[in-house]
Amino acid sequence: MGKASRDKGLRRERALVEIHTKCGIHAERVPLSGASHYQGNGGDLDIYARGRGAPPYTAEVKARGNGSGFKLLAGWLAGHDALFLWQDRAAPLVVLPLHVWLELLSFAAPANDQGSIQPDPDAETERLQRRTAAEQGRPVDAVAERAA
Repeated sequence: MGKASRDKGLRRERALVEIHTKCGIHAERVPLSGASHYQGNGGDLDIYARGRGAPPYTAEVKARGNGSGFKLLAGWLAGHDALFLWQDRAAPLVVLPLHVWLELLSFAAPANDQGSIQPDPDAETERLQRRTAAEQGRPVDAVAERAA
């Protein structure tokens, strides 16, 4: 992998950590992008949606300038909230837009001082606005805006 590709991957990983952090979800880049299998994890990110004491969700990050491999998935997703990919004799995969992922994580986040998660009253309106933007081909999140 060339330096430009490696640097681009690092920027995307850092941006995703920043997005999760701004949403109140602790996330960390895995050192060496998982190549060292740090703490038994070969992924790029650790996302602590259930709190720092619980095992993290692990994530792999892929970035492509021309969208090769992603355009077909984006077409299938086409403004829906999720895309299920199910190959014979294999576990199904789920593809989610970032805003749906963050919304789901907000429900998995540790409870606040009152003992329950307080959803953002504007979340549904914002979700619908992001969905409309996605359907119209406009960027719907910080990563997409930076890439546009």
